[in-house]
Amino acid sequence: TTPSVRFTTGTIRLEDDRRHVTLPVLGTIRAHESTRKLHRRIAAGTAVVKSATVRREAGRWFVSFTCEVERADRTPSRTDTVIGVDLGIKHLAVFSDGRPTAENPRHYDTARRKLGRLSRTVARRLGPDRRTGQQPSKRWQRADAARNRVHYRTANLRRDALHKLTTSLAREYGTIVVEDLNVSGMLRNRRLARVVADAGFGQIRRQLAYKTRWNGGTLEVADRWFPSSKTCSGCQAVTPKLPLRIRMYACEHCGLVLDRDENAALNLAALVKRHVAGSGPETENGRGADRKTPPCGAGGIEASTPH
Repeated sequence: TTPSVRFTTGTIRLEDDRRHVTLPVLGTIRAHESTRKLHRRIAAGTAVVKSATVRREAGRWFVSFTCEVERADRTPSRTDTVIGVDLGIKHLAVFSDGRPTAENPRHYDTARRKLGRLSRTVARRLGPDRRTGQQPSKRWQRADAARNRVHYRTANLRRDALHKLTTSLAREYGTIVVEDLNVSGMLRNRRLARVVADAGFGQIRRQLAYKTRWNGGTLEVADRWFPSSKTCSGCQAVTPKLPLRIRMYACEHCGLVLDRDENAALNLAALVKRHVAGSGPETENGRGADRKTPPCGAGGIEASTPH
C-alpha cells in the first residue's frame, strides 16, 4: 500500500545474471529490464550503490538505485559553439544555428480524448467513499487502472522526448543560452496552463543544467527582462510592443523580416557573445523588456536551478 519505500541499510546487490536484484526485507527479485549497465560499472569499481527506492506506478513496481559514479571527463563535440534556444508553445524549441526546429508533440492533447472516455467510465463505476468507508468495486479498480496507464504513458512519452532533446544539445554545444521563463506565471493563465505544463519548460532547463555539467559545457540563463523577441537580431533596435499574435518580426529600422522565435534565438546566442566581447547585454532602450510583473521569485524552482 505504500507508494514508495527507500532502503539505505542492509544487503543491496545486483546479481551476476543481470536479471535479479537483492533488496533488504524483500529478498531476491527478478527484474524485467537487464541491469548490465550498472552491473558493469560496479564490477569495474566506478560505481557504488548507496540506496534503493521501490515504488509503484500505474500498477507496475520499479526499483531505482542511488549511486556514486566516477564519470570520465567529457567535452562537447562543438566546444566553441554558442547556441540560443528559444522555447515556445507552437514550436517547442527554436535554435539560432539553423538546427531543425523541435516541434511540440503535445502528448497530453493527443491523449485527452481517450482520457475523457476512460474518466467517464470510472465515474459510472462504484468508487471509494471516505465518508462512508465504502470500498471500490472491482470494475472501478479495473477502469481506474486503465486510466492511470494512459496518464503514465503520456508522462513517459513527454519525459523521453525532453531527455532526447536536452541530451543532444548538451553533447554537441559548448555553450547553451536559454531564457529565464516565468513558468509559474504562465501556469496561472487559464488559456495557456495546459499547453505550458504539457511542454515541460521547467524540465528542459533543469535537465540542461546538470547535463551541461556532465558533458563539460556551460548553461547561460538570460535575464528575465531581456527583450529577446523585441530586439532586432540585425541592428539591435528594440520594438516597444510586440503582441504574441504577431509571429513575424519586422524591423522598422533595417527592414529585417524574420520569424519571431528565430529572431529571439539569435538574440540569445548574441547575448553571450557580447558578454565575451565585454560590451554587455544592454540594448537601445536601456532597460530591456517592459516590466509588467514583479521580479519577486517568479518562476518557482525552475528559476533558481543552480548551474
